[in-house]
Amino acid sequence: KVIGKSSVRLEGDRKVCRVQECNLGNLITDAMRAETGVQVALENGGGIRASIEQGDVTLGDVLNVLPFGNLVSTFKLSGADLLAALENGASKMEEVDGRFLQVSGLRYEVDSSKPAGSRIVKVEVLDAQGEYQPLDEKAMYSVATNDFMRGGGDGYEMLAEKAVDAYDFGSPLDQVLANY
Repeated sequence: KVIGKSSVRLEGDRKVCRVQECNLGNLITDAMRAETGVQVALENGGGIRASIEQGDVTLGDVLNVLPFGNLVSTFKLSGADLLAALENGASKMEEVDGRFLQVSGLRYEVDSSKPAGSRIVKVEVLDAQGEYQPLDEKAMYSVATNDFMRGGGDGYEMLAEKAVDAYDFGSPLDQVLANY
């Protein structure tokens, strides 16, 4: 069933989405933010399993991209724990590990020449006025991600242990993307 159209190829290749920003990761996280109204959305690059070619987009394409049946989880997280999540995402880039984060509502810079745990050199979060502001490690941010990550998968223990007011029974992520 055709559910939409894309004017560009939506890149989901593991060699791209597991080490750098990819447009399909942007689309998935933008869809999560739009669905939930949170400030920040996170998606592990390993959760993106296929690309979508330019042209008609089918429900089958979406299911190929997101085959796991993950639900969207929402919660609050401190800036310090959000930074820890970003560091985890950048910790195994040289291994093309699935934990690398695709994001919406924030932007960040990675220096992969630094040791794991100190690779994030800049983080800015989108504010209510549409401006990027430096991450405040003491502030609480509303976040959405998939329930695999929220449960601590891919080394995201901080999401399992530090999330506040977590709700793990949101819509299926594939439906959120298809609707978006």
